[in-house]
Amino acid sequence: MKNNFATNQQRILVTSALPYANGPIHLGHLAGAYLPADVYVRYQRLKKRDVLFICGTDEHGVPIAIAAEKEGTTPQQIVDRYWADHLDTFTRFGVSFDNFSRTSAPIHHETARAFFKVIYERDFLVERTIQQFYCESCRRFLADRFVEGQCPRCNKEGARGDQCESCGSSLEQTELINPYCKVCGKTPVLRQTKHLFLKLNEFQDRLQTWLDGKKEWKENVLNYCRGWFNEGLGERAVTRDLSWGIKVPVEGYEDKVIYVWFEAPIGYVSATKEWADKMGQPDLWKKYWLSPDTKLVHFIGKDNIVFHAVIWPAMLMGHGEFVLPADIPANEFLNLQGEKLSTSRNYAVWLGEYLSKFPADPLRYYLAAIAPETKDADFNWLDFQIRNNSELADILGNFINRTLTFARKQFAAAIPPRGALDARDEEMLQTLAEAPAKIGALFERYELRRAASAIIDVARFANKYFNDQEPWRTAREDRDKCATTIHLCIHAAQTLAVLMAPLLPFSAEKLWAMLGHSDNVHDQPWDGCGERALTAGHALGQELILFSKIEESQIEPELERLRKALAAMRGEPVEETKTTAPEIKPRISYDEFARVDLRLAKVVKAEKVEKADKLLKLELEVGGEARTIVAGVAKHYQPEELVGKMIVIVANLEAAKIRGIESNGMLLAAEDGQGRMAILSPQGAIDSGARVK
Repeated sequence: MKNNFATNQQRILVTSALPYANGPIHLGHLAGAYLPADVYVRYQRLKKRDVLFICGTDEHGVPIAIAAEKEGTTPQQIVDRYWADHLDTFTRFGVSFDNFSRTSAPIHHETARAFFKVIYERDFLVERTIQQFYCESCRRFLADRFVEGQCPRCNKEGARGDQCESCGSSLEQTELINPYCKVCGKTPVLRQTKHLFLKLNEFQDRLQTWLDGKKEWKENVLNYCRGWFNEGLGERAVTRDLSWGIKVPVEGYEDKVIYVWFEAPIGYVSATKEWADKMGQPDLWKKYWLSPDTKLVHFIGKDNIVFHAVIWPAMLMGHGEFVLPADIPANEFLNLQGEKLSTSRNYAVWLGEYLSKFPADPLRYYLAAIAPETKDADFNWLDFQIRNNSELADILGNFINRTLTFARKQFAAAIPPRGALDARDEEMLQTLAEAPAKIGALFERYELRRAASAIIDVARFANKYFNDQEPWRTAREDRDKCATTIHLCIHAAQTLAVLMAPLLPFSAEKLWAMLGHSDNVHDQPWDGCGERALTAGHALGQELILFSKIEESQIEPELERLRKALAAMRGEPVEETKTTAPEIKPRISYDEFARVDLRLAKVVKAEKVEKADKLLKLELEVGGEARTIVAGVAKHYQPEELVGKMIVIVANLEAAKIRGIESNGMLLAAEDGQGRMAILSPQGAIDSGARVK
């Protein structure tokens, strides 16, 4: 496979599909076009490459005109509202656009009209007279979505003039059975109207030759294009009868607008022009759009493949001055709790609502971990909770917390000196030195799933190193070795801060400050970040909880809302969910309870018990005392998730032999009626051995 990695000399122009300005952003948008692009761009910035990230709202078209008529307002007021909403939620989610523009901006109208005129003057447009529905009551031609009726394929009512949502068929408005005007409900009549059509068929050979050279592109993109080529490209209308949009700059068409599919991708160019104007260098956009050295990358969802991989390149070829896309890493769709998203029926997770309840980074991580790169993926709230708690909190966050807490207690919150290295130390340094290249290669190939896993693997390895080196023991027996261990663990934490910065930008900033740095983690160089030496004596910052656990009580309302929305979609009665807790045992006296000695214990080592699927052997520190217990939690927790975790145990329970291991105590865990388990663990900094009251 051809290496399509960017070079430090190469200019990179990145775009995300323009979101339509008629509704808020949901998770399906993020997984397809925005998170993958942002991670890629943030990584390229750390690589110190010339990268520009462009986007903006798509603000013309029929749905916006219909929404305005329904609300009794203007299309401009609709798009103003959603442009502001999109910019706000993207910013809070950490999407780092260099410019977030809009297609209603004057600079876009000017750019789109100029582009259209070039295509017209180069004779790539042809006039055709067609039959189109006309509403005599509203006194206008009806563009596709202004007409509804019965689907000729599945016979369902409510099919639009361009598509049936029930069966997914693409339609021509004249195919509808019993058509009616969506605004007034009257039956329209057919009248002749003229439109300009793009001679897309004239570009087929050039497009096929061009795409034949894209061997490194994703198969879903190439296969989609091949399907269109096999059917044969035809002419495609580029004008429509509508008042809301960009006026056609051709004599005789002043009463029509440019079809939104044609002018929307030109928004990438106009947004770059707007950025250049803001930079005070109006011609700077040309460096990105007119130079063959530019690597143009379009991040989209699979529903936009035909526009970006067939029609848009044909438009660029027809114009003749602009670079063609170098890559189009289209993602598949994201489903929700096993069902397709339906924004019209509120079966979706809206980004703004999510951010009012949860931090951004856990969602960024989860969407990367399940990214629909080669097939549709499914967002599941319980899986989201588990991934956050077991991977972000119990592996990555736990390693950072135990390292910095140990440094504070044993080395006065400063980086201790590094001494002689043993084999484990050398292995740790090698792992950190190799990580940037390995993870960087995954970012270059847009492989978010594997990159997210690789970052957690570094933290997992660092946790194992901490356990194997036993600094709690060497703190008493060999201070120099203990200092070396903690020095390398802080080295790992610093490396992780840079490695996770593209994916977890807010947490990376927080960790960077916890390490005592006053500069910006996003300004650090990616190359060599795993080998950058630490300064002994450097004062560390205040350790904080990097990732908080998400409780079931936070997840249940989200599941309940989706359950109700799904029932409404199916026309089923909505019943309140009833949860049945295990039966409460008979009451006991206070004196009986007082005999139970509950203590906090820190897990210093954990391993599976041989030939026992449910059992883990835990080595504990209880206020300076070493203990071993056997716990039946292996079905719910991996050993590495528990190391460094503070748990609650019954400290005065009689010892018991379990699978030949003497168990001195019992950990406390909660288990619900659905078989889910959670080990009890305190929030905040508190020493082991503390009594639980």
